[in-house]
Amino acid sequence: MYASRTTQLIVGVFTLMGLLALGFLSVRLGNVALFPAPSYTVYANFDNIAGLRNNDRVEIAGVNIGRVSAITLENNRAHVSLRINQGVEVDSDAIASVLTSGLIGDKFVSIQLGAGDDLKEGGTIRQTQSAFVLENAIGSLINNMGSSSKSSSSGSSGGDSGELKSNTGATKK
Repeated sequence: MYASRTTQLIVGVFTLMGLLALGFLSVRLGNVALFPAPSYTVYANFDNIAGLRNNDRVEIAGVNIGRVSAITLENNRAHVSLRINQGVEVDSDAIASVLTSGLIGDKFVSIQLGAGDDLKEGGTIRQTQSAFVLENAIGSLINNMGSSSKSSSSGSSGGDSGELKSNTGATKK
């Protein structure tokens, strides 16, 4: 009734392979680097980074060049630490922007290079563009539509009823 040694060995090997595959997938899907590439840190300050998280990507011209390593609040602005891969140079005139992949996709930091001197470890990107927040834009659009319909309806009710305006704006009696 007991399994033979060969059967036990085969089950043990398959169990070990399953655990190794599970560990590999966990590390891979969790975007965890077991052996991180050599890199350096630069900083950027944003007014709004809505949706940006630690470990999100940093890109130049659509090419992944690093990761967001930390986000803190400093002087009422978001202070973002960017880990840039060694060998990639970011200059002092660069512009860092928080963008979205797709319409409602993940956020990432995009860097547009300038013509300044290269930033060293601990340097700061001075020019930034905050995240576009779709919810705020929709809310603003709805508020503007509501206020424009109120002003147009209140503007048409006043005035002399004997006057008619033509399409050219001239009044006729």
